[in-house]
Amino acid sequence: MASPHGTTGSTMPRRQLGRHLRDLRNRARMTTRTAAQQLEWSEAKIWRIETGQTSLRSLDVEAMCKIYGAPSELVEPLTALARETKARGWWTGYSDVITEGFEVYIGLEEAARLLSTYENELVPGLLQTESYARALLAAGRPDATAAEIERRVQLRMARQALVTRSDSPLQLDVVIGESLLWHRVGGGEVAAEQLEHLRRMCDLPNVRIQVVPSDSGYHDGMETGRFVLLDFAEVAEGSLTEPSVVYVEAFTGPVYLDKEHETARYRKAFAGIKAVASDARVVIEEARAGV
Repeated sequence: MASPHGTTGSTMPRRQLGRHLRDLRNRARMTTRTAAQQLEWSEAKIWRIETGQTSLRSLDVEAMCKIYGAPSELVEPLTALARETKARGWWTGYSDVITEGFEVYIGLEEAARLLSTYENELVPGLLQTESYARALLAAGRPDATAAEIERRVQLRMARQALVTRSDSPLQLDVVIGESLLWHRVGGGEVAAEQLEHLRRMCDLPNVRIQVVPSDSGYHDGMETGRFVLLDFAEVAEGSLTEPSVVYVEAFTGPVYLDKEHETARYRKAFAGIKAVASDARVVIEEARAGV
């Protein structure tokens, strides 16, 4: 199984460069249509650049800076950032089984300092055992080959190194619905192993797992559904390397929300969910006894 090596690949440089270029375009009071026309590109290309969906050549950045009237002292740092957008993360080795748009999430997950997640149906991927992940992926992708399922399992296990590494492990704040502890994904033996693994994970100093009781009544999670809130490390002067991001795994594909009012709303909802949740240890032990 391949292991992560602590690199965020091109995800962060692409997103950072995209924000800088979008800000420059807005300051120039230029629409995406006007910018696309002047650069002889499509509007879709401008959108992909500004949302960090694609790498960029230094020459392209220079051309954008020129039409946006960017200060000369900004051009060199931005072209240097463009060169970083071609970096390859460890997960590119699994590109054959990564669904469209999910490579962005893996890069964000790799760079995050704190990951806060609410999940009401399935054990979060970073806490799954191999057997649970295999059973889940096989059931969800009945047309996939055994080899493809194994590749997806390996990718999921490789991502978990973020939580267990000795150097600056990812801080994980998880709230799950009680009912998922009673789901027998993969059968009794797989479920028992998964519950035992969750109990062990509760003892890690960087992991907190809470459970929303089934009889809790209304809580914010009923409105939000499952989501992940990613926060990133601070740098000098208290600024952030990357704005917080909310990831929502919709049925038709991933959704990324990074506007301040969006992340603030999910942060408030997560606090509301945690307010009705309790420590997972006792509930996990009860579920283990019932397997």
